[in-house]
Amino acid sequence: MSNPRIAILGFAIESNRFAPVSTRADFVSRAYLAGDALLSDARAPAPAMTPEIPAFVRRMDAGGQWQPVPILFANAESGGPVDHAFFMETLAIFERELRTALPLDAVYICEHGAAITTEEDDPDGLVFGMVRSIVGSTVPIVATVDLHANVSDRMVDAVDTLISYRRNPHTDMAERGTDTADVLIELMQGARFCVAHVRMPVCAPPTQLLTAPGTGPYADMIEQAEALTDPRIVNISVVGGFAFGDTPKNGMTVIVTTRGDADFAMQTAHDLVMPAWTGRAAFTPELTSLDEAVALAKAAGDDREQPPVLLADVADNPGGGGRGNTPFLLQALLRAGVRDAVLGVVTDPELSAQAHALGVGAEFTAHFNRGESTAYSEAFSAPATVLRLHAGQGVGRRGQLAGCSFNLGPSALLQVGGVKVVVITNRHQCHEPAFFEMFGIDIAQARTVVVKSRGHFRAAFDEFFAPAQIFSIDAPGLTSPVLSRFNFQRLPRPVAPLDAMTDWTPHIRLLRKHRAPQ
Repeated sequence: MSNPRIAILGFAIESNRFAPVSTRADFVSRAYLAGDALLSDARAPAPAMTPEIPAFVRRMDAGGQWQPVPILFANAESGGPVDHAFFMETLAIFERELRTALPLDAVYICEHGAAITTEEDDPDGLVFGMVRSIVGSTVPIVATVDLHANVSDRMVDAVDTLISYRRNPHTDMAERGTDTADVLIELMQGARFCVAHVRMPVCAPPTQLLTAPGTGPYADMIEQAEALTDPRIVNISVVGGFAFGDTPKNGMTVIVTTRGDADFAMQTAHDLVMPAWTGRAAFTPELTSLDEAVALAKAAGDDREQPPVLLADVADNPGGGGRGNTPFLLQALLRAGVRDAVLGVVTDPELSAQAHALGVGAEFTAHFNRGESTAYSEAFSAPATVLRLHAGQGVGRRGQLAGCSFNLGPSALLQVGGVKVVVITNRHQCHEPAFFEMFGIDIAQARTVVVKSRGHFRAAFDEFFAPAQIFSIDAPGLTSPVLSRFNFQRLPRPVAPLDAMTDWTPHIRLLRKHRAPQ
């Protein structure tokens, strides 16, 4: 097909049922790009959006003439349920602009896949279904989702292919955007696909969904899927899910797309899920206690012969809906007199504003969380000195943010006891060394580094810390991997590892995706 018209759109957020409501402001502060602004950002040297769409656009640009039809891409840091009125307003924009853009030859939907609103458990499914209802049954639709998506039947039914990330930390987002372009081109040429879809009764904590070889049954599933090179395979997506969504569609999901071979798709899906089910006990997290963490930091600071340590405050991960401001780890380090530590990033707009008003060198009493009343965001005060100030804008250099622009808002580096604390305005998980380095911090010289992040830091801080130097800490927070601490209401039960389960027989859905040549 020459010069195809391809619409691009997405509503991307990972929603934590237990976190405060996400609003329009959360999207505008990250990426809310409509029409030409979407395409301009996708082609920018350092886009604000996630890498899938820029990679998709690059691939299509390299392939010859095409007509991108940018609709709207809305993306926010992981947070609580989205304000339903805002979501419905966004959905109406999608619908209006898609109808105006008709006729279309294909659609690319770029979403996280784990959104919920204050009234709807499956907004991603609403988006996918709305797009299908407008473009009709013969127009190819491909969607990309995070591997932490909670995939509904409605999502799978509405699209020709659903492609999820394969890496956690998510360093392959651009590759999945490129895959999307290739699959859409094949579909526009009249390809006939079959899809096998199975959901497992497994709701793993995010800490148990790493993909480095040897890190658990989820990594084994990914490795097994990638070892399959049969030309009948279009895509295999092994979607870990997001426990904190607390939805009826929660559960680890496998989606196998083949070039028309239904039996092969079904068998492949079955062969992927059964070993993981057998090894489901490994989805229970192993964490380091707060006392143990402090002892490690104290030893590293007092004895430079000891290796430095990285402590991950996984229970307060903004990348999973955490507020990025719980004080428990910082308070414990201060009580123990830990030295040569850096901690970041703490989301506290009021404290950052005060530091900017006082200026570099000011000594004052830092009142943390004076403007926050969320569970676990406890207020406390400590003597502090303003070391440096920064506008909070930059470009990531490693891992998930490599080559992408970021905006933390007005930010400050404070000396609090023996800990240097980076305070920011716009909530963000700490998965980029530049968040420290923009203040002149030499991470290699720190004895203890504390990051408010669940796992994405591993792809960025690996140049400083080997796996044996990294510890996931058991502290209170909205993203604690100890799932028994949460009052789940909508999660399908029984589900491993929350419940004791012995038997499970996979129910594999088969869908035939036959599209007419355009």
